[in-house]
Amino acid sequence: AFVFKQLFRRKKVADILASGEQDAHHGSMARHLGVRDLTAFGIAAIIGAGIFSTIGKASADGGPAVIFLFLFTAIACGFAAFAYAEFASMVPVSGSAYTYSYVAFGELFAWIIGWALIMEYAIGNIVVAISWSDYLVSLLSIIKIPALGIHGIHVPEWMTMDYFSAKRGHEEVMQLLSAGGSNVEISDALREANAAWTGAPCIGSFHLVLDIPALAIIAIITWLVYRGIKETRNASNVMVAIKLLVILLIIGVGVFYVDTSNWTPFAPNGVSGILKGVSAVFFAYIGFDAISTTAEECKNPQRDLPKAMMYSIIICTVLYIIIALIITGMVSYTELNVGDPLAFVFEKLNLNWFSGIIAVSAVVAMASVLLVFQLGQPRIWMSMSKDGLLPAKFASIHPRFKTPGFATIVTGFVVGIPALFMDLSTVADICSIGTLFAFVLVCGGVLRLGMEKDRPHGKFKTPYINAQWIAPLLLAGGITCFLAIAPCTGIDFICSRKLKDTEQFITALKPEEKAKLEAAIISERIIPAAYYHDKHGFGDFFKTLSSEEQRAFIKLSALPKEKFYETGLSVFAGNLPHWIFFLMAFLLSFWSFRHKLSLIPLLGLISCLYMMSELGWQNWVGFAIWLLIGLLIYFGYSMKNSKLNKINPH
Repeated sequence: AFVFKQLFRRKKVADILASGEQDAHHGSMARHLGVRDLTAFGIAAIIGAGIFSTIGKASADGGPAVIFLFLFTAIACGFAAFAYAEFASMVPVSGSAYTYSYVAFGELFAWIIGWALIMEYAIGNIVVAISWSDYLVSLLSIIKIPALGIHGIHVPEWMTMDYFSAKRGHEEVMQLLSAGGSNVEISDALREANAAWTGAPCIGSFHLVLDIPALAIIAIITWLVYRGIKETRNASNVMVAIKLLVILLIIGVGVFYVDTSNWTPFAPNGVSGILKGVSAVFFAYIGFDAISTTAEECKNPQRDLPKAMMYSIIICTVLYIIIALIITGMVSYTELNVGDPLAFVFEKLNLNWFSGIIAVSAVVAMASVLLVFQLGQPRIWMSMSKDGLLPAKFASIHPRFKTPGFATIVTGFVVGIPALFMDLSTVADICSIGTLFAFVLVCGGVLRLGMEKDRPHGKFKTPYINAQWIAPLLLAGGITCFLAIAPCTGIDFICSRKLKDTEQFITALKPEEKAKLEAAIISERIIPAAYYHDKHGFGDFFKTLSSEEQRAFIKLSALPKEKFYETGLSVFAGNLPHWIFFLMAFLLSFWSFRHKLSLIPLLGLISCLYMMSELGWQNWVGFAIWLLIGLLIYFGYSMKNSKLNKINPH
């Protein structure tokens, strides 16, 4: 019982505020930030790769109706922002979700979310730094100054790529060539990786392949953040001004080239097409929570932080929606699945001069995202250190610059070294899980405190709407819609089975089985003759059918179900995040009915938990492994060194 009590010991808001006032009297950190600066930080974090890159793929999947995806994501983040704003007003210190969880749930949850935030910021920064490097190299390659004899600045491949990508690319090229392949069959990406490996200087047998631009931008940003909040603020404001100017220019020019016929059909792939890009679009929105880490450097955090969070989400959502409408109106949505959609649409309309402006703006946008995240991580570490959960050195404040100097330098190394050698883009979704988990706990924290009679209050309070009847009705309506819109998918989910990939089961069919399936389709629908010109014709045709049509013809063919469906542990594991979501949705509906919970934080919790369930079980496993490592550190060091443990040792 004593150990259990230790794990869930909570910090009191009065003690946190008293400690904050004591730090302020000693001049620990400089307070330079107002609501305009904080809003700029939010815009700097949210408008990055999303508007310059991922908006293209999302638009190609959802068509012009992708605006509803931005709206849905903004509303989900808005619900969470209400909870963040309430906590920021109540507990105006630098810990963000870490401190909020300490107040609401206790030390163990605080450590878990603090550890998750360390991963979120670190992986997020590494991915952004690598993306920034790619943007910069592309920008340099299009610089042409004939008078100076410059026809594109070429940076050697070995200086712009991570070691492992170059090595893998070289090995694939060698395998392809040794198997009799030709140079024509080698993709541009593989060609570049091979050039990086073969052109790199060697130290013995070691090939020196380094992403120098990624390291350079991290070093510059770390220096800015280390120098002081005023310098960081000024740099952020300048970068945000440049971004907004270019975006407004894009809107101002692009609106004259919009052809409204391109908005028909408005939602070509239905709801599923719109929701396909939910992960990428959400990743663009997660930066607003970093604003709360600067609470101790705000002039009036209790008033300004809530306003800045709301302003930044609203401004960025409006811009995302307008840009989506502009680019889907300028060209057909079917052409937008490209890495640089904004530059593409202007080149398509022979406005090539605009591409250079967009390229410069993209480099600035990515740098501003990196700046905000690099600002946030050391302040999380500082808060954890003040509570005794990390070594005291992380809480040290530079006497001249008034920043957490040691934590900032460590952050630079933690982000810079992996960015130099590794490609972590494949684990970017784990970053989203960490953020969503933080959102879930913050929303849950507001609900938890709302059930207490003597709950603390700040200057901002989330509007109360009684969810007693609304939550159960929403749950029932959601399940009904799910089963009505996609009944077969619902049955597959309940039975822990899924339809095999088309290529997978078509190639595995025996000739007589394939003939049965063809006969079933022919009896209902004529297969175009063009699909019979080669041996893969039937498979190509089958791919054009919807999943509902495929299931109907499979049933008509009377072939064994195991030919077409995957079952077993792997399918159940894939569905497990969704089962967790449904279980939590039922429990939350029950608690809402019993305790009359507040609707807004409840919707924030459910929305974020749903997006977590969409990220796949592999990301959940990766996140769980990271949390287990954190728990080993907690039980080995943090639990006994906690300041709460020293205050109440028995």
